[in-house]
Amino acid sequence: MTTTRFAPSPTGFIHVGNLRTALMNYLIARKAGGTFILRIDDTDPERSKEEYVDAIKQDLEWLGLHWDRVERQSDRLDHYADAADRLRKMGRFYEAFETPTELDLKRKKQLNMGKPPVYDRAALNLSDAEKDALRAERGTGVWRFKLDHERIEWNDGILGDISIDAASVSDPVLIKADGQVLYTIASVVDDTEMGVTDVVRGSDHVTNTATQIQIIKALGGACPRFAHHSLLTGPQGEALSKRLGTLALRDLREQGVKPMALLSLMARLGSSDPIELRSEMAELIEGFDINRFGAAPTKFDVQDLFPLTAKHLQSLPLSEVAEAVAEAGVPADLAEPFWAMARENITTLGDLKAWWDLCRDGADPLIADEDRDFIPEAMALLPEGPFDGETWGIWTKAVKEATGRKGKGLFMPLRKALTGMERGPEMATLLPLLQVIRARG
Repeated sequence: MTTTRFAPSPTGFIHVGNLRTALMNYLIARKAGGTFILRIDDTDPERSKEEYVDAIKQDLEWLGLHWDRVERQSDRLDHYADAADRLRKMGRFYEAFETPTELDLKRKKQLNMGKPPVYDRAALNLSDAEKDALRAERGTGVWRFKLDHERIEWNDGILGDISIDAASVSDPVLIKADGQVLYTIASVVDDTEMGVTDVVRGSDHVTNTATQIQIIKALGGACPRFAHHSLLTGPQGEALSKRLGTLALRDLREQGVKPMALLSLMARLGSSDPIELRSEMAELIEGFDINRFGAAPTKFDVQDLFPLTAKHLQSLPLSEVAEAVAEAGVPADLAEPFWAMARENITTLGDLKAWWDLCRDGADPLIADEDRDFIPEAMALLPEGPFDGETWGIWTKAVKEATGRKGKGLFMPLRKALTGMERGPEMATLLPLLQVIRARG
């Protein structure tokens, strides 16, 4: 069975970059009728916060990305300890004691010599007595996985054939000096024991994947199918990483972005398929193909979400927006005609209040000098109420016959006088909602 996972760290709110990973893994699982696991990477007790665990779940639920089960890495520390013991017994796990300053000096020296800045494995040459002395002086060291210096190869679902020389990569630290288990081994153990078959994540993890493939094999596990999606940039190609804090999903929700607009964009962004608004998750699932995504950095512009949101809102019946219409102040008896008028003229539901304010309170009229006499004459011809969808046509026909005006010279001055705007909704749908006019009728 196909099994995927999304493994966020609860150290902050998830953003559009995280969503890309979550959505791809979700769509792969759902298309195959498989399992989607939400795995909370909370092995860092200092930075992991329960409030962020709750926020991650809320954001995924808002989007409709429902998981089949939740796993927490903090509940599985004994599994990681067991894997570490097994690696020690194999001679693939060793303790190292260099300080960050010492490691930095080694890297600079290697770079000056034209060599790759990888860990030199000096710790492997320490005697037991030297290790004891270093522990007494510095405390427990870090634990590194000893890579086999060979080429690590796999066929990536997006990048194609990958080949990395393990000798060009430092032996990864899997356990910190304070005992914290790092993602590199925790993820391997979890993926193996949970039967994860497909892993999609950012291209910044490619080297990490190479080392994890060796760890998986050392522990006797089966390698999942890996795919590394491109990283997002800003609309001008600029690094997005510095702005991700302002692109948290909850911030987009606050700005009025609707889930299907966000999902429709992210399910196609960076692929060879056109971005098209979908009305339901099933359409996204059916049309998803990881192999259609490219390796090039992918431009993301938050402004692209708003036309999609507007288009999505236009498709909704009143029943799905009734709460927002009521919150804008619209009386229940006018909700249906109000939504019919407003739906084509809003970008987000937050725009509803301004339209109701116009309907309820009117607007300062815009009357050109040449229309000073025309507007009072036209208003005197306004039919008796109640007004309906036919009133605008009846009224403008009468005004045309009385004044000889027609076309834009007839309709535009009336619109500007009634709404204070040069453009907006069809006046036939707006006129019956204008409260000042209704009261006169």
